[in-house]
Amino acid sequence: MRWLLAFAALVAAAFAHAAEDRFPRVGEAYFVKRDGRVLWAGAADRRLPLASLTKMMTALIALERGDLGALAKVSRSAAGATGTRMGLKPGETLRVGDLLAATVVRSANDACRALAEHLGKTVTAFIATMNARAAALGMADTHFEDPCGHDRPGQFSSAADLVRLAEAVAQHPEYMRLARVPEVRISAEGGRTFVLRNTNALIGRYAGAIGLKTGYTERAGNCLVALAERDGVRVLVVLLNAPNRWWNAVGLLDRAFEEPAR
Repeated sequence: MRWLLAFAALVAAAFAHAAEDRFPRVGEAYFVKRDGRVLWAGAADRRLPLASLTKMMTALIALERGDLGALAKVSRSAAGATGTRMGLKPGETLRVGDLLAATVVRSANDACRALAEHLGKTVTAFIATMNARAAALGMADTHFEDPCGHDRPGQFSSAADLVRLAEAVAQHPEYMRLARVPEVRISAEGGRTFVLRNTNALIGRYAGAIGLKTGYTERAGNCLVALAERDGVRVLVVLLNAPNRWWNAVGLLDRAFEEPAR
């Protein structure tokens, strides 16, 4: 019996290794699921920077704990956020739901920072909430030090953990509504109107694309969580540090849709 168990373990290990090596060039780490079933994965538990994929957690907390109709005032620190931004000014007031929209659709760091400050009262407190929620989701290879995805020491996740996060946030209709729109129009209270284009190049270009989030920093490289649905079949792809993320995502999605149902 022992030799049989040992043989089974070797077969399982060999299969796992083959699965990890199937698409070795699509990114530093990747994960693909079809209708909840794992198809392929590579370096799925490796801890890597995740750039603005972080914003999925910020959005999840906003959707679970925030009042989307409440008003939030933009602080000087939020208005001064670097990277992708929508150009908010200190003292402007926006609906929490609009800050969420800018965070999801445009990946705007100034909106994301304002959202985190409003929800957590302080960014430090909000980050603690992010890490607690990650632990509750079983994201053992994830730790947050920034609510919006800037490169920070100690900020990391894995492709497998990001699948858990993506599946959690995809349960919220408002997130899914925002993730799939080509652009969104929002306004500050009594002030300016912003038209923000979706950073996800698959939306409106790849048949069935419905989300979920993009990310880029110098350390993280190009990152993507892509979700597409055709004829009732859903495919989820996570790519970390993928130099050709759009082409690779399309290739993985196409292959996954071609897989026979089980």
